[in-house]
Amino acid sequence: MTDAPRLRLLEAEFFERPVTLRLPFRFGVVTLREAPQAFTRVRIRLADGREGEGVAAQLMVPKWFDKSPGLSNEQNFDQLRSALAIAREHFLAAGEGTAFGLSAAVEPAHRAACAAVDLNGLVASFGIAEIERAILDALARIEGVPAFALVAANRVGLTAQGAPDLAGFDIDAFLAGLAPAPSIFVRHTVGMVDALTRADTAGHRLDDGLPESLEEVIAAYGHRHFKLKVSGDADADIARLSGIAAVIDRIAEPYVVTLDGNEQYDTVDAVVALWRRMGETPRLARMVASTLHIEQPIGRARALAEPVHALAGLVPVEVDESDSDLAVFTAARALGYRGISAKSCKGFYRALINRARVAHWNAGDGATGVARAFMSAEDLTTQAGIAVQQDLALATLVGVTHVERNGHHYVDGMAGASDAEQGRFLAAHPDLYARSNGRVRLAIRDGAVSLASIATAPGLAAGALPDWASMRPMSRPLAA
Repeated sequence: MTDAPRLRLLEAEFFERPVTLRLPFRFGVVTLREAPQAFTRVRIRLADGREGEGVAAQLMVPKWFDKSPGLSNEQNFDQLRSALAIAREHFLAAGEGTAFGLSAAVEPAHRAACAAVDLNGLVASFGIAEIERAILDALARIEGVPAFALVAANRVGLTAQGAPDLAGFDIDAFLAGLAPAPSIFVRHTVGMVDALTRADTAGHRLDDGLPESLEEVIAAYGHRHFKLKVSGDADADIARLSGIAAVIDRIAEPYVVTLDGNEQYDTVDAVVALWRRMGETPRLARMVASTLHIEQPIGRARALAEPVHALAGLVPVEVDESDSDLAVFTAARALGYRGISAKSCKGFYRALINRARVAHWNAGDGATGVARAFMSAEDLTTQAGIAVQQDLALATLVGVTHVERNGHHYVDGMAGASDAEQGRFLAAHPDLYARSNGRVRLAIRDGAVSLASIATAPGLAAGALPDWASMRPMSRPLAA
């Protein structure tokens, strides 16, 4: 391993900015209309005495990290605040280590502390994920290089700690082969209450200059990649997917689809039945042929309790919400799952280790006929600015060619950010953003976004910083 700088966390502050959606976004059991965006700012000191700041950001989405029906949205937000506060305590107490070493060192105690106040594994992951990204950002800014360069040279200190299945795998050589692509395709999310045609919006149009229906989105952005939410009701899902197919089948070029079950089905057999019905529905023939995988269709309480080979033999299946810690991918693979999602909110280093597993397993399975493992990159309604840029950085690092993006559709550009802040991000990333209708927005051209400017920005993908004075300090969580 290349000599990795040792550092310690000196400070960590958390802030919030309210985000109101221009369109409601229905996924799983919730229809999202507003949520706070969390911002993390840290200060670190290297062993040689140099100090610097780093940042991270992520929308605090209700009913995803913890879908317990008895919890209100505000209680879900407070769970995430608590996870951040608990993680801060452990990072501050951890002393000195490499960027990855600090995360690995605090994880056991952090997870135990979260469990003691009834915070599940995904919520616990959020706390570590936000601080570790901000630390990585700070380290790269101090060194004056993009975080991509630190990862490629393994100056983050990544090891197989916590992943014994990677014993003997050359992590340094693996990381040296990771590099950002010049661009990445956007996989557009179709939520369960989204309008499919312009006619569907009659009587309740926003007319804010932005697309409001699926057909308008395709016309505006040139999408050829789609993520389709399903509800757990097979009859309703077949009808909904047929309506979507009627729109996307107009695309002359090939398109690709992923299905997102959002834990809405109870059993493997129920999902198998859905997939077979899809195959028997003529209106869905092209969609079925274009489907890459199904994402976590089974509730996490059962998802890893029984094999999914019956489904995986028909269509690849991946884990998302069940991905609560580093051990999950190996357990899921044994049950028939082939894929796992990369999300900034679950952990930057966890995603790199899971990507290393994909490389390691596929190299070993090549001659055996075992189905190939894969990773996808998924959205959590990441917002323009720090959040979307850092998530794009992770997506391109793990080597995917398309990433789910939905924040730009459901939110009106950099809503909540000052004109000055929007201007700074546009100036720093003129390839990634464009100004229209008075706001700076993600610039999607021919279904893709450029990654050129985030690949060269010192730090973790962000050449500009937010206005801290425009935010409110994060309120004290109930469970910290």
